Amino acid sequence: MKGIIGTKVGMTQIFDDSGQAVPVTVIHAEPNVVVGHRSAAKEGYDAVQLGVEEVPARKLRQPQRKDFQQRRLPFVRRIREFRLPGALELPAGSLHRVEAAFEPGDRVDVTGTSKGKGFAGAIKRWGFHRGPMSHGSKYHRRVGSLAPRTSGGGGRVHPGRKLPGHLGHRRVTVLNLKVVRVDADRSLLLVRGAVPGPNGSLVMVRTSVRAKRGAE
Repeated sequence: MKGIIGTKVGMTQIFDDSGQAVPVTVIHAEPNVVVGHRSAAKEGYDAVQLGVEEVPARKLRQPQRKDFQQRRLPFVRRIREFRLPGALELPAGSLHRVEAAFEPGDRVDVTGTSKGKGFAGAIKRWGFHRGPMSHGSKYHRRVGSLAPRTSGGGGRVHPGRKLPGHLGHRRVTVLNLKVVRVDADRSLLLVRGAVPGPNGSLVMVRTSVRAKRGAE
């Protein structure tokens, strides 16, 4: 199955066979535990649940502990679900390793939580242009006019207006990244380009939807 849970380590560069520097993101994908399955007969779709970050039983809630004990599985903190071809072929309790999931040249989509920027203004959040900074101008980094001038507007602010607010800390997927190297000994996956989230954050790596379309 072309999918795995990993942790973003950071960015670096490696050199290919022609001596060109390639910017890559290093993802540590420790062996994932197959926690369970979702079948079309029961849940309406086929999927596999993978888990990482093994923890003591006392760090889990009681329903989670009982669930793992009944299935005779190790206690893991983080569980993610993958709806991918071959998901039902992985037996419950087995380990899914990075070298079995990907190989150099594969195209993948990486999903993670972007860096949180806190409360941001319209310029930083939406890319607005600022006003003049000199000659007595008092319009610098403000949002600007909010109410429409149309007769039906009523002087109100329409929904969807680009305003200051919370920026970042959202689920983001970067599409069609290329797998450059797979280090089975250290459980590392090197993909060309940047992936969302800070270093140490959890990411989901799966076969790219664009790669599927190209294959079709």
